[in-house]
Amino acid sequence: MAARLFRLPLVLLLCSISATLAFADPAPFDLAGPKLEVRVTRGGQTLSITKIPNLAVGDRLWIKADFPQAQSAHYLLVAAFLRGSTNPPPENWFTKAETWNKKFIEQGGALNVTVPEGAQQVLLFLVPETSGDYKTLIGAVRGRPGSFVRASQDLNQANLDRTRLDVYMDTVRKLNSEDPEKLKTVSPLLARSLSMQLDKNCLQQDLEQLAPCLTQKQDSLILNDGHSTSIVEAVTGGPAGDLVLQASYTPQASYGYYSPYISSIVDIARIMDSFRTAVFQYIPALASMRDEALNLKLNTPPSFHNPKSVIVVALPAVEAAQPPPLHPIDEKQIFCAQKNDLILPADGAPLVFSTNYARDLVLQLKTKDGKQVELPLKPDAAQGGFVVDTKPLGNLTLGQNVDASVHGLWGFEPFHGPTFHLQGAREQQWQIASADQEALVVGRDDTIHLQADDASCVDSILFKSPQGTETKADFKLVKPNEVEVKLPLKDSQPGSLTLTVKQAGLEKPQEVSLHTFAEAGHLENFSIHAGDNAGLLKGSRLDEVASLSLQNITFVPGKLSSSQGSDELPMQAKDAKAVANLKAGSQMKATVTLKDGRKVDLSASVDASRPQVVLLGRNVGFSNGDGNSSNNIQLSDQNELPQNSKLTFSLKAQTPENFSRQEKIEVATEDGSYSTMLSMGNGTLTLQDSKTALATLDPSKAFGGSAFGPLHFRLIDGNGVAGDWQPLATLVRLPELKELKCPSPSDQPCKLTGSDLFLVDSVAGDPQFTHPVQVPDGFPGSTLPVPHPGAGNLYVKLRDDPTVVNQVTLTAQSMPALKEHAASAPPNQSRPDYVRPSPATPAPAAAPAQPPADTQPKPATPDTTAPQTPPPAAPQTTTPPPATPQS
Repeated sequence: MAARLFRLPLVLLLCSISATLAFADPAPFDLAGPKLEVRVTRGGQTLSITKIPNLAVGDRLWIKADFPQAQSAHYLLVAAFLRGSTNPPPENWFTKAETWNKKFIEQGGALNVTVPEGAQQVLLFLVPETSGDYKTLIGAVRGRPGSFVRASQDLNQANLDRTRLDVYMDTVRKLNSEDPEKLKTVSPLLARSLSMQLDKNCLQQDLEQLAPCLTQKQDSLILNDGHSTSIVEAVTGGPAGDLVLQASYTPQASYGYYSPYISSIVDIARIMDSFRTAVFQYIPALASMRDEALNLKLNTPPSFHNPKSVIVVALPAVEAAQPPPLHPIDEKQIFCAQKNDLILPADGAPLVFSTNYARDLVLQLKTKDGKQVELPLKPDAAQGGFVVDTKPLGNLTLGQNVDASVHGLWGFEPFHGPTFHLQGAREQQWQIASADQEALVVGRDDTIHLQADDASCVDSILFKSPQGTETKADFKLVKPNEVEVKLPLKDSQPGSLTLTVKQAGLEKPQEVSLHTFAEAGHLENFSIHAGDNAGLLKGSRLDEVASLSLQNITFVPGKLSSSQGSDELPMQAKDAKAVANLKAGSQMKATVTLKDGRKVDLSASVDASRPQVVLLGRNVGFSNGDGNSSNNIQLSDQNELPQNSKLTFSLKAQTPENFSRQEKIEVATEDGSYSTMLSMGNGTLTLQDSKTALATLDPSKAFGGSAFGPLHFRLIDGNGVAGDWQPLATLVRLPELKELKCPSPSDQPCKLTGSDLFLVDSVAGDPQFTHPVQVPDGFPGSTLPVPHPGAGNLYVKLRDDPTVVNQVTLTAQSMPALKEHAASAPPNQSRPDYVRPSPATPAPAAAPAQPPADTQPKPATPDTTAPQTPPPAAPQTTTPPPATPQS
């Protein structure tokens, strides 16, 4: 369903105005319209409108329509201020100029207006000259202010999102023509900076197909960044405001939602079509913010016959400045201030990279002697952050871990951005990681790790062979104090090797002495546990192993690992049935076939079977003393384990038949991110008798608050031999839901209040999830608009296990019904409280007569300050699914 919601291409931002085409795919905005020059003066400073994210009361606007000298059609330029959806503007908030009038042209040809007190939106109209044109326009706007407010917001949103799409498309096309190989490294940074959807499968394509893949499906490229949405939302007229103006539709930081203007395509078409008279029809214009002017783009050819076309242009909303929410990609990372190509990775505010709103950016820091320095910054989406001009540092000395903060102007207003950590280069002792001391073997490319106090300033690494040949080595920073160096030793000879480490800001490089060894391919032994499908081959130069044969069973190599000059190579049996017949304690001969065809015999052993246990049962309890959960989400899957619970599970020993005092139970997430040991020593493993044990797991203490997903466990015996992993439960984190309030009309959304709502994946009013509401990624609020409970109950899918439908035990409380409805515009399908029709049932057609769009009801804005009080649920006692042994 989500794919169907965003089927219309983003570059076709609005619909054609004809009512018969309101539901069809719109034409592209490829018709060049007139150019508008708009300048804003505030506090004695004048800027182009392309550098202004928001207007303010008292701003003086200088507006000029740039028509060609041979312009034959006369246009009336009208500036109109709006003050919300329920408050028609006074007539003196409309100002006109006859652009063809010679006196007007001689006086500069510009319309000068001042933003009045109480204004919230500004619209410009280009009206074809006709009798009564001005009064007709004023009557239309004053008669339906809410519809024009909605048009202003959607046009502004479309303009901002279009800037991001333009930068993305232009950069991809430019790189494709100049250096296609860079696309694979640049496109992820570009998508991150501009908050664009990147299809990672494209990065696997050939260079010829890479650019077309990255630019296809433009209807799903732009993601909502939250910041641009908040910029275009001016304050509306209070509780009686238009439903479409509700901030709850576009919550702050709603990352993962597609931009709301996409689903407003049909809305705009209906709104403007509803203004159509025998004299005028209204067509939208997108404003491309380039060259410090607004270049208008149309998708409908203007008509100069009745009904004549009125071009509608939106200027930024009149509201307080909203600085960009920039943040570093890694807040702990330390950067080298002396690097000539210093890039500070940042994201969170794509408009910084796609518009000229952010200007005069600098990085402020202090040197070791206390001198304050400002380094110029330039946002670069293709490089994933800010390009720093480090020339002003000169020969100044920096201390260690210096805090440097971003400062600049956002439109007219100063703003303070994120803080980064810098330091200067210094001479230090480099050494090889202990595990790599004897790991360099000639005859193959190898990798070592160099360590020092700080490795951020490494600029280049050269290595000199015993024959004196110098070669540049590839390296990358893997830790703040460590670089990984790749050395091409395939054609090298054993002996001494010297690495030369050059740091930015230091003239003298530092040398590190190494020694390479000749590897004579030594095979030590092969061992396998009875009942396993894979064994382990130990030796050196195991990269030359092609296969191994044991008792006519063929084993093939897995992933090679090396440590302290010794290799270990897992060998997987091709015939699982045959390998099962190997008996523990057997000693035999195995034959290894090398890649060059040579065969080498070595000893092999079949070790005792890995320890095995059977999971008998599980019980989920809670630490509040009564065995009940304090949450009011009723988990429907007995395999789900709440993070704030305690899990007790019982085990029966199989191999060996009795438990020993040294055995442990390891419990871990399936991805290996979190792991804990349960043992008799720490009180988390208790014997009932020699054959039965009970284990207790407290997930919140063992794993913390960020662990989730499937858990599995295995037995580890006293010798450190681990058994097979077995499934245990699915760890889920639960939001705390406080109350559910619903208005009496079922077509109006309810309000769900609680905390940690980002843990909810989606909400529906029925267990079949016929009309689900998706919760945005990273949602920080405390209030969500949700559909009415179908049979008195609400249902949720948790983000940690979105395949399971769970019932909410909250009882809906009544709340006052919203008095007004909007019918001239269909529901905004990208906003969180929109309930999409079932795929099997076509969406109902619009009724012929509907109330005005500016009377649409308004759901409550998400409350990010609601108290977090957890509600109750029952303990779970479950019988586990059968274990699936794994190698």
